Amino acid sequence: MNTSTILDATSGVASDSADAASSEQRIAIIGMGAMGRRVVSSLRAGPFGRIAIAGLDPYADANALKVDLDVDLFANLDDLMAWAPTVVVECAGHTAVEGVVAQCLERGVDAIVASVGALSSDELRARLHQAQEIGGSELIVVSGAIGGLDALSAARGSGIESVRYVGRKPPRAWSGTPADGEFDLAAIDKPTVIFDGTAAESARLYPKNANVTAAVAIAGIGFDKTHVTMMADPSVNKNVHEVEAKGPFGQLNIRLENNPLPDNPKTSWLAALSIEDAILRRLQHVI
Repeated sequence: MNTSTILDATSGVASDSADAASSEQRIAIIGMGAMGRRVVSSLRAGPFGRIAIAGLDPYADANALKVDLDVDLFANLDDLMAWAPTVVVECAGHTAVEGVVAQCLERGVDAIVASVGALSSDELRARLHQAQEIGGSELIVVSGAIGGLDALSAARGSGIESVRYVGRKPPRAWSGTPADGEFDLAAIDKPTVIFDGTAAESARLYPKNANVTAAVAIAGIGFDKTHVTMMADPSVNKNVHEVEAKGPFGQLNIRLENNPLPDNPKTSWLAALSIEDAILRRLQHVI
C-alpha cells in the first residue's frame, strides 16, 4: 500500500500535518550515492517534500545536490551535528554503521540503518546498544531487500526449530566476491552453490551480500543457527531470496524476486523502498 497516495488523497488536513511534520523533523542522509539520492528524490516528490534534508558525504557534489534536491551537504560529522538532525539515515555501507551511526546515537540522534549486515558483529551490536543508552536514542533497522520478517519475528514466540535462507543471483552478480576466485563465473551454465554454511560465516566471507542474511538472522534465531545457501544461477536475471522457517507455529515460506535500483544494478530497488517506508512511518507518527 502506497503511503504517499493515501496522504495525497485526503483533504487539506494531511497537507497541513505534513507541513507541521516538516518543520519539526530534520533528516540527514549518510551517503549520497545512488540509494541516498533515490531516497531524497522520493521524499521530495511526496507529501513531506518540504522537509529539511542534509547529506553527509565528503565525495558528493554540494552544488548539484543543493540545486537538484535542495540538500545541504556536509563533509564531516561535527558540522552535520551542528545542523541539528532529528534522525540520520544510513545509506553508505557497513563502515558508516561502524564509524558514524554509533556517534549519532550517543549524541541523542535516532538512526535508521540500511546496512544490516554490519550487525553480524557482536561487538558492534553491543556498541550500538550502549550508544542508545547513552544518548537516549533509537536505532531502527530496515528489512532491506527481504520481506515478511515481521512474521518470522512473531514466530519466535512459539520457538523456531529451523531457519534456512537461499539466495540466487546471476553468475555475473558474484563478481568481486570470494566466488570470483573460486569459480569461473563466466562458464557457469547451471545453478551452482558458491556458499553453504551459517549466517555468521556468510556475513564474514561475503560482507557485500550480508544485508539480507543478517536481517533474517536478527528476525529469527540468530547468526549461528540460521543456515545460508548462496547460488550462482544462470537461469535467473534478478536477485532471488527464499526463506523457510519451521516450528510449533507451523511453516513459513517467503520468496522475493527483486529488480535492481535503476541507478545502481548492484542494489535491490526494494532496499531503497524499505528505507523510504521507514522514514514515512516516522513522519506519519509525528502527525
